Amino acid sequence: MLASCVTVKPPINQSRGPGWYTVKKSDTLYSIAWRYGLDYTQLAQWNRIDVNSPIHPGQRLRLLQAAENPVAAAADNKTNSTKTPSKAKGKAVTGKGNNASRSAKRDPKKWIWPTKGAPLNTFLASRLDRRGIDIAGELGQSVYAVADGMVVYSGNGLAGYGNLIIIKHSDTYLSAYAYCQKRLVHEGVAVKAGNVVAKMGRRDNTAKLHFEIRRNGKPVDPMKYLPNR
Repeated sequence: MLASCVTVKPPINQSRGPGWYTVKKSDTLYSIAWRYGLDYTQLAQWNRIDVNSPIHPGQRLRLLQAAENPVAAAADNKTNSTKTPSKAKGKAVTGKGNNASRSAKRDPKKWIWPTKGAPLNTFLASRLDRRGIDIAGELGQSVYAVADGMVVYSGNGLAGYGNLIIIKHSDTYLSAYAYCQKRLVHEGVAVKAGNVVAKMGRRDNTAKLHFEIRRNGKPVDPMKYLPNR
């Protein structure tokens, strides 16, 4: 009789609340890291997954380093354990397969400009819209890979970027090409410097490309990497 009066509290879901992200259909590990200004390798470590492991819609990822708590760690391992695509529920998010691991380990020795045209602004890391440079041009003109690498994101799921391509050039450097009218490459494709990866689009009634470089997840000034012209 006494046992029937006891209220049993449901277990606390360790993967809810601030500091967690729910994976969406178009996400990749790289796009999530890009959205929050994180190093993708750290994001993988915090969630105890490999950088090339598939992630799935509905999966929850930690965006902060976990406290050293054995109970929480055990719960995280259970939450973020990956399943094989044949057994996982829902459609696997593409673009994070073994092909990505073939990208060059060494940093690019030479960078080229991503398109023709003059910069419209300067870099300012504290401003979300200036964590790179905007380059003026004509609608539909070619956009080029600035160095050899692997496409790790091709989609339009990041707010404020429109059609976006992210290329991994090494374990240190990523580059991004936003506001594209058309994306010409998909995730997992190896590209060479100068390959056409997109067509220039329009933003704020102006034809332009928004271009960024990230070093270990942090935005850096592209003008310090691109050659003088």
